[in-house]
Amino acid sequence: MATSTATTAEHGTAGWRFDNTYTRLPDALFAPAEPAKVRAPALVVLNHGLAAELGLDLSALPPGAAAALFAGQDLPPGSRPIAQAYAGHQYGHFTMLGDGRAVLLGEHRRPDGRLVDVQFKGSGRTRFSRGGDGRAALGPMLREYVISEAMAALGVPTTRSLAVVTTGEPVYRDGTKKGAVLTRVAASHVRVGTFEYAARRDPDALRALADYAVERHYPDLAHAPHKYLELLRATSDRQAALVARWQLVGFVHGVLNTDNTAISGETIDYGPCAFMNAYDPDTVFSSIDSGGRYAYGNQPNIVQWNLARFAETLLPLIGTEPEEAVAAATGVLNEFPSRFEGYWLAGMRQKLGLRTHEDGDAELAQALLDWMYAARADFTNTFRDLSAGGPPAGERYQDEGFRAWYARWQQRLGPAGGPAYELMRSANPVVVPRNHRVEEALSAAEDRDDLSVLHRLVEVLRTPYEDRPGLEGFKEPPADECGYRTFCGT
Repeated sequence: MATSTATTAEHGTAGWRFDNTYTRLPDALFAPAEPAKVRAPALVVLNHGLAAELGLDLSALPPGAAAALFAGQDLPPGSRPIAQAYAGHQYGHFTMLGDGRAVLLGEHRRPDGRLVDVQFKGSGRTRFSRGGDGRAALGPMLREYVISEAMAALGVPTTRSLAVVTTGEPVYRDGTKKGAVLTRVAASHVRVGTFEYAARRDPDALRALADYAVERHYPDLAHAPHKYLELLRATSDRQAALVARWQLVGFVHGVLNTDNTAISGETIDYGPCAFMNAYDPDTVFSSIDSGGRYAYGNQPNIVQWNLARFAETLLPLIGTEPEEAVAAATGVLNEFPSRFEGYWLAGMRQKLGLRTHEDGDAELAQALLDWMYAARADFTNTFRDLSAGGPPAGERYQDEGFRAWYARWQQRLGPAGGPAYELMRSANPVVVPRNHRVEEALSAAEDRDDLSVLHRLVEVLRTPYEDRPGLEGFKEPPADECGYRTFCGT
């Protein structure tokens, strides 16, 4: 148990403004939950920048009080902790799930009026734990903090990490690890899997959940003539935009199940995720994705597959005639490839400095990717090298195939000059979370209690498009990443 807790006055001045909207949904969608008592919580990370965005002033909290707060030992006023029920298709196979190691405190209202979920991850067993211990290890929680901060800085919609604390208790995975709790902030935790659960449990809960998703994420649809079909279309559009952003920065999610597909259109769950180095559509890092289902190049197809599962849950709401409902939903799903292509091509034009649209632009971009694949060229560095404003240096770029592509690109670019390269530098990051640098930071934190490596990495990743002295060690991929694997934190 914590020995230092915040007073009511300290909690009040922090600025918490909870509104527990999810608890007003049917009981089938959640269960009451309480964070587990822990031995000796200690603060590891407190994201003051995010706190400021949320309208929270946590600077007055003593470290012990902050640790007790974010370990769930001293809950903020107005919170009403619950575990959410959901299901999911995991690697294509359906299973009933739920928050087995997470507790939703409630929805906090930001200064701009928007609600965001505040959730503890790793805070103990719930009704949905299914034999698990409900705990989390420090390494995976710090990984989520690092990668989610990097994704936010890259401009990719994402959940965020407000705090990480250790619990003073061990957890047992592949050996003994330090127990930890992450505080995640999200637009919401409503997932495709939440709808799959509701559809199988309670038709009334399904309609209530759909109305809640509209009110929370798509309020303009509240009075639409075909509200639930438009919910599918709007969600599909956000997911198309999201996966396009992943492809444009080389992000591999790793565990893209339906329970990790958020209706809000945010990236959620940073378990076995990683960033691609050499361009290869078949890139897979997750140790459990032996078949490559969630490979980099297959992510758009998987998102569309997940959306089809979402559509299936909505069919009773879309229309009373099954055939008509299926036809309408199928029409929306069939729009996904062109939506994704549109977002991807718009982003690729920025990466190549193309400020106008021409019919051959997609083929031009693909030709570069084909060369990168054949040459084993680094995805991030190739685009940044092209942004310099002249022929890129290096032996690889003397290749005949590249020089032919470069001449063609220059012809397409025309006399755009400086503005084109400025656009490219705003779209092509100097740094991404290189996998070996992430592992170094996590190892230093876990094995040596040294957070300086992690803090330096996060500092670099918060301004990914800005080139400056001292970044050399963060730009380059490892000499050899053959066999690199990531693991799910559970």
